[in-house]
Amino acid sequence: MLISKIKSRFLECSTQNAIPCYKLNSGHDMPVVAYGTFRSARGEVAKGVQDAINAGYRHFDLAHIYGNEKEVGDVFKSIFDAGTIKREDLFITGKLWNSDHDVEIVPQACDHSLQNLGLTYFDLYLIHFPIGWKFTGLDTPGWGASELSDTSLIDTWRAMESLTDNGKCRSIGVSNYPMILMHDLVTQARIRPAVNQIEVHAYYSRESLVNYCHSRDICVTAHTPLGGGLANTKEYGLGENFAPMIDPTVVKIAEQKSKSPAQVLLRWLLQRNIVVLPKSVKSERIVQNFDVFDFELDASEMEDMNKLDKYVSYKTNPNPLSAFLGGKDCFSQEGTDIFD
Repeated sequence: MLISKIKSRFLECSTQNAIPCYKLNSGHDMPVVAYGTFRSARGEVAKGVQDAINAGYRHFDLAHIYGNEKEVGDVFKSIFDAGTIKREDLFITGKLWNSDHDVEIVPQACDHSLQNLGLTYFDLYLIHFPIGWKFTGLDTPGWGASELSDTSLIDTWRAMESLTDNGKCRSIGVSNYPMILMHDLVTQARIRPAVNQIEVHAYYSRESLVNYCHSRDICVTAHTPLGGGLANTKEYGLGENFAPMIDPTVVKIAEQKSKSPAQVLLRWLLQRNIVVLPKSVKSERIVQNFDVFDFELDASEMEDMNKLDKYVSYKTNPNPLSAFLGGKDCFSQEGTDIFD
């Protein structure tokens, strides 16, 4: 297993299951490749999870809003009952949905997801989005005509911290937090977030946010490591050619390495010390997405991949990018994009 380009002070190798792991700031090891269950419909997610386990995955990324926790829980029960894999062999991530942010609801939502999955604890539990909506019921997570909650993000985080105090969650973190909110949380948190799970891929490299998180010993995980595939190009009207997996640079490197474009995209992220969460329900792709430890990208290939980024910040005017130049908190060549 080739991990020389992955290993750093952020990313370490664990001997458990011979899978490289990221040492979280909570002290726990998280396998660097996870099986994602977003857009996995009921009736197909169970087979996907089982195929992933058979392929060697030990990290599973779940969320209540995905609507498939009970089906995934059935798979976990079957493998635990068989005795081939124990609960402690797996790293399982859950997420708190937007309509469950109220302080008294946070522990109830966590318990509800654990019950759906047949588990007693999460290895990692994340705030799914940095926005709270009014409570709509544990069985009916809000989506559509949503109303903003009166609960602040820091109050929700305090409730998350309590979940680690009582042992329900070994590590806690956030998802989809931009840098400006990450720093606000870091300065107020009693327990620093272990993870920020974000969209990051070859077309959206997010250098400022990634480097900020690493500078604060926060793991970055990529929930859309392949750019969302062709599904995103259709859903968001990006055009049929707007997908990293068919980018000529990616395809060329893949051909030279005798690997798939997906494997090249995943390897690029791993060498940036980013944990990856690829998702597929096709058995051959599940296996392929896990087979990323026997090759590496050299410096010139990494640079070619870095040039694919298509993001430009137009979110505010002015953006104090250049004010960070020359300082320890400068996280890109242009400065630091606080809105990244």
